[in-house]
Amino acid sequence: MDFPQRDPNAEPLPPQNLPPLPQLWIGYLFGIGAVVAEFIALSLHPELAKGEPAIPPLYLFLVIFVGLVYWLVCVHRFHVILQRVPGWKHPISPARAVGFHFIPIYYLYWIFKWPKEIAAFVNWKFRQPVMKPYLPGFMILAAFLTGPLLDPGLGLMLLFFATSYISACLRRAFAIPAGPAENIPPA
Repeated sequence: MDFPQRDPNAEPLPPQNLPPLPQLWIGYLFGIGAVVAEFIALSLHPELAKGEPAIPPLYLFLVIFVGLVYWLVCVHRFHVILQRVPGWKHPISPARAVGFHFIPIYYLYWIFKWPKEIAAFVNWKFRQPVMKPYLPGFMILAAFLTGPLLDPGLGLMLLFFATSYISACLRRAFAIPAGPAENIPPA
């Protein structure tokens, strides 16, 4: 596996000056809140359980919507952090990382592309393939399918489960001390 080259013009920042990783427990809280809101909606509106298309109650919609917005905030934060890593030139801007999720059909490619670039950083930092490049994409796709087809609250929790995998890999990569061993990797 070829690892990307270090950026010789990168501004040297000590790792402790990187912004913190997002707080994912907040996303899980939104997922649990969505499940609770679903139970409340089903108890107040039993016709929703019949499987007929219906407009969800506002409180259920808001919990899921805010949870999805927070997930996009987490994606943005990952890319902000990677833009500031010393010696690493991250190919995806934070705005692109979030914005391309809104392009119909293209987002099916995009949910695999940005985690693959994060995996490239993690694997570059470890100097071996530690993070699977396509696993987060499949997890995000499963969450996107689970939400509308089965259960929106479960889909939201699966989305943050995938995000937790990415965050854990980044956390481990940031724990590796920078030093002379982090010179330009072989081409």
